[in-house]
Amino acid sequence: MTTTASSRTAVEIASQPDTWLRAKESLGLYADVLPRRGERVAVVGCGTSWFMALAYAELRERGGHGETDAFAASEFPHGRRYDRVLAISRSGTTTEVLDLLTRLKGTTPTGAITADPETPVMRIADGIAVLGFADEESVVQTRFATTVLALLRAHLETEDALPAGVGPLDRAISDARRAIAQDLDPEVCAAEQFTFLGTHWTYGLALEAGLKMREAAGAWTEAYPAMEYRHGPISITGPGRVAWVFGPTPRGLADDVARVGGTMVAESGGGSGALDPLADLVLAQRLAVRLAEAQGDDPDRPRNLTRSVILDSPHA
Repeated sequence: MTTTASSRTAVEIASQPDTWLRAKESLGLYADVLPRRGERVAVVGCGTSWFMALAYAELRERGGHGETDAFAASEFPHGRRYDRVLAISRSGTTTEVLDLLTRLKGTTPTGAITADPETPVMRIADGIAVLGFADEESVVQTRFATTVLALLRAHLETEDALPAGVGPLDRAISDARRAIAQDLDPEVCAAEQFTFLGTHWTYGLALEAGLKMREAAGAWTEAYPAMEYRHGPISITGPGRVAWVFGPTPRGLADDVARVGGTMVAESGGGSGALDPLADLVLAQRLAVRLAEAQGDDPDRPRNLTRSVILDSPHA
């Protein structure tokens, strides 16, 4: 069964190839906001935005573009010097992000990527990239986050700064179209537990896949660097439980999962027909919606969540 537009979240998931392409085509509008080659950069965000920051930081540094760190906005190491701090915030209202940018103002150049031009981040950051075409009605983030990463990948491609083994964004867009049309494995849809694994930049994607499943469907999910799987997480794997690997599968891992009776998913592990890892994340998003709907939940209105976390702050 393929994805249906039964929820607003499903519609937004299906639109991602188009928003990724639009991000690439609009890259020239945001050149002044994005990090320059050679700069020492910190990328910050909260929740999904933090996970995209982790993925981008790995891509940028491993591609030789410059030292790059990623932090949850609340955990930024004040006192450490950076040439630029880039914040990711869909709403532009998240308290931790606004507080950090305010504290850095006048001392460190800052930029922000957001979806809404009518929010406080517009007046606090030094430079802004507004991806309004990727904004969402859903509480659960899907296309905004992946479109930010698509924009940042496109920016790295302009200076041939992607690490070895990472394909061009054009391929990711094509693969995402396949991921939207592809049937979801019934065995995976019926599983009771999911462990998402990644290596280097795809660890951020694994964290995000786990979060999407928890947010939309309340699923039991965990996420780890792929080589850490044998150091404890394998203990919960067994029949009815999935180990989903983004990017290359470590040698022998498939045998280990099979030995304990688990189900391995490795759609982006390389070889003919493999998906770009960012397109593989689309499959995990679709699975989250499928599970939510199967248990009678509304993926557009997840439990205990709001579109933005706004605390008692002068910026709220």
